[in-house]
Amino acid sequence: MERYAVVGNPVGHSKSPQIHAAFARQTGQSISYEALLAPLEGFADYARDFFNSGGKGLNVTVPFKLDAFQFADQCSARSRNAGAVNTLSIDQNNKILGDNTDGVGLVRDILSNHQGIIRNRRVLVLGAGGAVRGVLEMLMREQPAQLTIANRTVAKAEQLAASFTDCGPVSATSFAELEGERYDFVINGTSASLQGDLPPLPSSLLAPGAWSYDLMYARADTPFTSWAKAHGAGKTLDGLGMLVEQAAESFFIWRQIRPETLPVIQLIREQLQ
Repeated sequence: MERYAVVGNPVGHSKSPQIHAAFARQTGQSISYEALLAPLEGFADYARDFFNSGGKGLNVTVPFKLDAFQFADQCSARSRNAGAVNTLSIDQNNKILGDNTDGVGLVRDILSNHQGIIRNRRVLVLGAGGAVRGVLEMLMREQPAQLTIANRTVAKAEQLAASFTDCGPVSATSFAELEGERYDFVINGTSASLQGDLPPLPSSLLAPGAWSYDLMYARADTPFTSWAKAHGAGKTLDGLGMLVEQAAESFFIWRQIRPETLPVIQLIREQLQ
């Protein structure tokens, strides 16, 4: 039985063990998967011990995605663009490979699970931190009409936008400058939901039929999801589907088998309730 795990600090809240156990049952794979609490200092030593003792793959969550990026012997193009790694694997030459599955998880949830459309839509992304950086490339591959990054600190949004200009039209703005603008798709990548807070958004932000997506998820509506519903969003989604889809991409990297995700999304949603 091959060993996999998610590593983070904290990590007790992680749904990854339940998700990967469900994938393994569904696909008939004999694996073990656990949640590992790593010390805040010394991620590289901890990860190296895991692989040296026979471990085959790690999911990496906060605060170690940058550490994992530095630790990997070789990183995929999408993890280099994200500047972070959330999936580590080991090849036949004992080289550690780093990848980032967050962006593909988000886009698959929108397109495949909900039949959403990003192409030619006006897309607004709230926040300019690591969560946003991890999904920008895959969003821009869908060729939105425009993609705007809004952040409290405009300079940080401008810096992030500048690093993705090769992918397509992308711009930066402040929350205050959103007044009078309208978007077809608004994605919340700020950490405000974790504090039960919300960025300062104008009431007219959503175009008719606009979709909203919160990268965070919770048992009940997040503050952003509640705001979107109250302001006429045509569809509101949270990040649970993204979580399961990015896990499925990790599972495929490790096992070369792609599990069905919709039953697992439903299972985790029921557990949350």
